[in-house]
Amino acid sequence: MGEIVSFPNKFWWGAAMSGPQMEGTEDKLHENIMDYWSKTQIEDFFHGVGSKITTDFYHRYKEDIQMMRSIGMNSIRTSIQWTRLIKDLETGEPDKKAVEFYSNVIKECKKNGIELILNLHHFDLPVELLQKYGGWANKHVVDLFVKFAKTAFRLFGDQVKYWTTFNEPMVIPEAGYLCGFHYPKKKNEGKEAVQIIYNINLASAKCVEVFHDMCDGEIGIILNLTPTYPRSNEPEDLKASKITDLFYNRSFLDPAVHGYFPEELTELLSKNHVLWETTPAELDTISKNTVDFLGVNYYHPKRVKAREQVLEAEQWTPEQYYEEYEMPGRRMNPYRGWEIYPEAIYDIAMNVKENYNNISWFISENGMGVEGEEQYKDSEGKIKDDYRIDFYKEHLFQLSKGIKEGSNCFGYHAWTGIDCWSWNNAYKNRYGFIGLDLKTQKRTIKKSGNWFKTVSENNGFVMEEE
Repeated sequence: MGEIVSFPNKFWWGAAMSGPQMEGTEDKLHENIMDYWSKTQIEDFFHGVGSKITTDFYHRYKEDIQMMRSIGMNSIRTSIQWTRLIKDLETGEPDKKAVEFYSNVIKECKKNGIELILNLHHFDLPVELLQKYGGWANKHVVDLFVKFAKTAFRLFGDQVKYWTTFNEPMVIPEAGYLCGFHYPKKKNEGKEAVQIIYNINLASAKCVEVFHDMCDGEIGIILNLTPTYPRSNEPEDLKASKITDLFYNRSFLDPAVHGYFPEELTELLSKNHVLWETTPAELDTISKNTVDFLGVNYYHPKRVKAREQVLEAEQWTPEQYYEEYEMPGRRMNPYRGWEIYPEAIYDIAMNVKENYNNISWFISENGMGVEGEEQYKDSEGKIKDDYRIDFYKEHLFQLSKGIKEGSNCFGYHAWTGIDCWSWNNAYKNRYGFIGLDLKTQKRTIKKSGNWFKTVSENNGFVMEEE
């Protein structure tokens, strides 16, 4: 028979997506940094596919929402694009066409019995704010973001109960300013990256404050938590792991939930002369405006060891304290180059329970990207993605284990509902329950979509014995 894997009543079953990856650019009055990047450096994107059309959710939202409901989704997350909603970035004045579009999306979700979670920022900073002010390194951009949030709350705050401020905020400094693989493609700009971490935490807290003044719902943040495992229990490896966790996970997790930055982190940054610029009033705002719930994006673990050679860098970077470690025998997704380690979801569940007040939380993204899925089509044109079903089963099994041990998790969202465009990757690796033909824009439910429907209907599944 096998083990029955079950979940709490009213559990969220759904998927995550985002405005810049689904909507396309038609009728937008501003470009975000991803639009600009793909327009000016299209060679960085797989097969030269940019953000102009993407999945065309802008025109096909009714069909897409109905399709996602048909495979059992009772909830979905997407984002409001700052560059679409706001006409005047300095005043926060909205664009009428954008207001109509997002209003229609909200109505369509309600009509289909879908709980909509709206996110305010999914890597889509208006490029003119980067060019004019330096983007998230400038606190004026924080103030402009809060104006955007106020406009969104005023327009839609009485229609949507659940909101989030940022999706994966660590990716902004990490990918854009430390590693150089997202626009503006800077490398080892440690001091600027650290200030961006602080400013985004401040922006999130200010939005939480405004939301609670204006709305009756709940507001959280979506963090990509990457559990960090040391190579060994030797003191040097443990120290490398602790610093890695402090910087990449706790720099957002602690202020979001506890209202303050870890003391070990601020001491480390201060010692290296890269600590952010702050004021007592700002720290008070962060302290008093913690999130109501937490979204956790989990894809892979981070395995580290103490550096074996000193890293020569002109500026401070957290990589001075660790190196990536390739654990022997690890399971890999060869298409994405990521380790598959479902057990980390259980570790996340226990960490949230034991160290973060057992705050209510949900898996806001989890998924497996595969290149060349057309090779798995059957005679009827349906993609038989058993590998994706197995991936989800293993991760859900670990999540269920954590819930049974008391972790306060209320939902599971996959990445993603329909194959979508992504940074660099474009459409190279597909993640959706629903396949997309880029030429025709035809949508086709994959085998995993049918499987997900049965999981949602049964609020669980049977985990077959090996």
